[in-house]
Amino acid sequence: MKKTYIIILAALAVAACGQKKTDSSNAATELPPTRVTVTDVQFRTVPQTEDYSTTVQAFAVNNIAPQSGSRIQKINVEVGTFVGKGQVLAEMDAVQLTQSRLQLTNSETELARLKQLYEQGGLSRSDYEAAELQYNVAKASYENLEQNTILRSPINGVVTARNYDRGDMYTMGQPIFTVQQITPVKLLVGVSESDYTKVKVGQGVKVTADALPGRTFSGTVKRIYPVMDATSHTFKVEVQVPNGDRALRPGMYCKATLNFGDNYSAVVPDEAVVKQLGTGQRYVYILNEDGLTVRSSAVTLGRHTGNSYEVLSGVSQGDRIAVSGASALKDGARIEIVER
Repeated sequence: MKKTYIIILAALAVAACGQKKTDSSNAATELPPTRVTVTDVQFRTVPQTEDYSTTVQAFAVNNIAPQSGSRIQKINVEVGTFVGKGQVLAEMDAVQLTQSRLQLTNSETELARLKQLYEQGGLSRSDYEAAELQYNVAKASYENLEQNTILRSPINGVVTARNYDRGDMYTMGQPIFTVQQITPVKLLVGVSESDYTKVKVGQGVKVTADALPGRTFSGTVKRIYPVMDATSHTFKVEVQVPNGDRALRPGMYCKATLNFGDNYSAVVPDEAVVKQLGTGQRYVYILNEDGLTVRSSAVTLGRHTGNSYEVLSGVSQGDRIAVSGASALKDGARIEIVER
């Protein structure tokens, strides 16, 4: 009798366990659906733009200084002065220039006298050519001294540095002036090697500067450097900006936007894209035909613009995808669609 009682208790326990597992399974199946909003996959033209950070550079930089040490007699401009090509910036001690001018005048007078004698047959050709050579040497010497005594700007630009004062002895250290041409300016942009074949000379570039909010400048690709940087795997692209109002100044931090054309691609809200932890793979959840469940689809992303992603693969025309609530979904999950 005791043995029979034990067998009955064991049977009841097994039945209870089976009932518990069945109840748990049913409870899991009957989990409430996840509330999500959905949207249709849109196809549209997506500009293939890329932004690059860089700084503004002067189109040309000239350091103004004489060839040899001399005392500075006159300073005509200050830092910040806009100067024209050929404008006198400073004058050095003119003693040597005066001596050279007198020698040139004397050589010119002597050459004129000898020319008359040569034309009348009173002077040999070799003697006349020797006198002519002496005059040309004196003239070249005077012109060189003049350039190094009266210092002129070789470009249209702005004075960005003055390192000496009037009366100082120029010691061939720092230049007396630095003049930078800022109309136009240039940018050196480091472009990824993956875009090497997409950049063309003459291509338009949009430029914005942090110091000038709300303004956009138009530039042009003027030069593509022929070598890659082996460390960064980028190549230099020189962009020229007219800068007619001189708003852009050397050293300004700016952003250059290059457009490599347009793609006709799928576009989805960035909220709909879910990243799988540990893999970096991105997914979206597409509604099945029953409208009650979803399936996951791995996607390849392109450009990110505003609050949308360009999707290169993984979705098709007519697909409906989960947006808000997508991060809580799994493959085959039940959903309840709510209005936005």
